[in-house]
Amino acid sequence: MSPTASPASSTGPDPLGEVLRPHAEDQYAHELVALAGLDDRERPPGWKLSPWAVVRYLLGGELSDGTVVTPKYVGRQRLVEIAVATLATDRALLLLGVPGTAKTWVSEHLAAAISGDSTLLVQGTAGTTEETLRYGWNYARLLAEGPSTAALVPGPVYRGMERGAIVRVEELTRMPAEVQDALVTVLSEKVLPVPELDTEIAAIRGFNVIATANDRDRGVNDLSSALRRRFNTVVLPLPATVDEEIDIVRRRVDELGVALALPEVPAAADEIRRVVTVFRELRSGLTEDERTSLKVPTGTLSTAEAISVVTNGIALAAHFGDGRLRPTDVAAGIVGAVVSDPVHDSVAWREYLEAVVRDRDGWGDFYEACRALDS
Repeated sequence: MSPTASPASSTGPDPLGEVLRPHAEDQYAHELVALAGLDDRERPPGWKLSPWAVVRYLLGGELSDGTVVTPKYVGRQRLVEIAVATLATDRALLLLGVPGTAKTWVSEHLAAAISGDSTLLVQGTAGTTEETLRYGWNYARLLAEGPSTAALVPGPVYRGMERGAIVRVEELTRMPAEVQDALVTVLSEKVLPVPELDTEIAAIRGFNVIATANDRDRGVNDLSSALRRRFNTVVLPLPATVDEEIDIVRRRVDELGVALALPEVPAAADEIRRVVTVFRELRSGLTEDERTSLKVPTGTLSTAEAISVVTNGIALAAHFGDGRLRPTDVAAGIVGAVVSDPVHDSVAWREYLEAVVRDRDGWGDFYEACRALDS
């Protein structure tokens, strides 16, 4: 198996041609292969790349052989270095932040670069069970033969320990507390007991866990102190500057446009800047010039939502407009993102329109488009 091959990939004659969203290790296989070929630094046991190369893969740059590695995360290098260094120790990694700060995106690319496989995933929900994490049973065989290895159905944690690979646990705090606690023994002892077979699975070198949690979900199912001690927490912040956020939105919109085969729409830069400006001002409760205080809506208005608004606007412009992204194409998406609570958010949005947008130079068309949606 190549350094970047995934057990879950290559399910058809052209695994990338028709797949809506390829796994990271498939989509960026050429970058991972180039990095592996040039990477002469020490690699932790079970890792496909050295920690230095993993950071380079996440942050991007040009390699000595001319390969351009696209940035997967735009932000502070030190945060990525801390996350990667954590995974090289015996501690698990918890990526914490408000929605839309690329926690899932970062966890996927870390797993792809370290293990060559980002598919060992547990999606945390209120209905997640211990079996989802660890293992379940083929009940037909269990009833016919009794407990046996053949009747056991391995879960992602079981398979990750067996292979020595990174396991991703999304939305950890949304899982019930008793399910969360099933990870304590795994993370502290690096073994998974299988009492039905009077045995255990010992983790192979390279195994670790990356979990994500939402800052705004505190109080849903708070982590026990025993489990939290097993994690090193890295908080992923929102983009620091407007230009940084615009760059992130532009890159992801371009990538999504290719993946979704959207027609190319020119002159999107002005509307991307407008969407990002609106979101940042309403998030902070202050205009860019810091002269006007604003009511803050209840929604997160994250970078991910800005990407969605622009992508939806491009689809409208391409299929129902004149092929150019205009204020009318993004207005509906912005209003839908801002007004989550019809009572509180509608007031905040109208005040923002009248106090800020109406008199801002060059925003007249956008103001009229938003006002038209209210009428």
